[in-house]
Amino acid sequence: MKLRKVLAIAMASMMVFGLTACGGNDAAPAEAPAEEAAPAEEEAAPVEEETPADDAADATEAATEDAEAAADAAGAGGNIGVCIYKFDDAFMTTYRNALQEILEGKGYTVTFMDGKNDQAEQNNQINNFIAQKVDALIINPVMTSAADQIIATVKDAGVPTVLINREPTADQMSAYDKLVYVGCDARQSGTMQGELILDTPNKGDINGDGKVSYIMIQGDPENVDAQYRTEFSVKALTDAGIEVEELDLQRGDWDRNKGQEIAQNDLAKFGDDIEVIFCNNDDMAIGALQAIQAAGRKVNEDIYLVGVDALDAALNEVAAGNMTGTVLNDAQGQAEGAVQAMEDLLGGKTYAAGEQSIYVDYVKVTPDNVSDFQ
Repeated sequence: MKLRKVLAIAMASMMVFGLTACGGNDAAPAEAPAEEAAPAEEEAAPVEEETPADDAADATEAATEDAEAAADAAGAGGNIGVCIYKFDDAFMTTYRNALQEILEGKGYTVTFMDGKNDQAEQNNQINNFIAQKVDALIINPVMTSAADQIIATVKDAGVPTVLINREPTADQMSAYDKLVYVGCDARQSGTMQGELILDTPNKGDINGDGKVSYIMIQGDPENVDAQYRTEFSVKALTDAGIEVEELDLQRGDWDRNKGQEIAQNDLAKFGDDIEVIFCNNDDMAIGALQAIQAAGRKVNEDIYLVGVDALDAALNEVAAGNMTGTVLNDAQGQAEGAVQAMEDLLGGKTYAAGEQSIYVDYVKVTPDNVSDFQ
């Protein structure tokens, strides 16, 4: 018992000495309250067991983060090649500027090429873009008849591609599921041109002879837009029970000077027999207006004149009463749609046959609503 007492006293002395030595500084109390000395087990945070619900939540959060990262990457960079059939087309200039603003605003590096209305030139440009390994292509074909070759080329290279402004057939597009067309349905624009004439007080029959006598200034007859605008503008009249007489149909190639020349020659040849001049686009319509004014005729009094595109110059003429009307070809809306489709393709979306055309509606523009577009 004595030995045990001696050992206990010795151990107690050592503990008191140890506590005194570890105090650190004078501010530390010699004796700490018992509740401040937490057991080691309580200092470690308890480990929570994950439940299946937690796992699902984590998976959802991870998927959301991945999707957000992919979206950020899509808009944060990438090289885009854009082929325009020719830079000096008035409508495509508006379209090109809209594309550039949208793409660069999203952080893409974009290169535009002028096809100079030469399909062979554009084919070389497409091949060069592919060799440069662009991430996507936006192509405004010079010729719709070249669609098969263009589609085969981009398909072989595996490059996501958006075609704009000139639409191939559904069969042609079905050859490649990373291909989409964004544009307007030209049949709608032609129909609206006819409706602009039907909305006039005499439904286009200015001389009252029971029929509407017209000339048609066509764009490129190989272009499906030109074909549809030519067909459906007149069809709108005949569907309404109006008798029509075609005095002339000439190819104007979307060009203002050619529009002026064709109208001048026809006005000299047919004179007052011409009641309506249909033009497949506004540039040719403005050229035709120059010829009308030079011939001493007055639009909306002894002749009607309609175009398509709603270019600024045409809107001014509609507001001034020098054009019967035009049809808005929404360049901004189409550019936005083209970029969205491109990003969908870059994100892995594919298109089934028959679902590869995305349309933006046309809008009739008359003196009554032209201020909404100026």
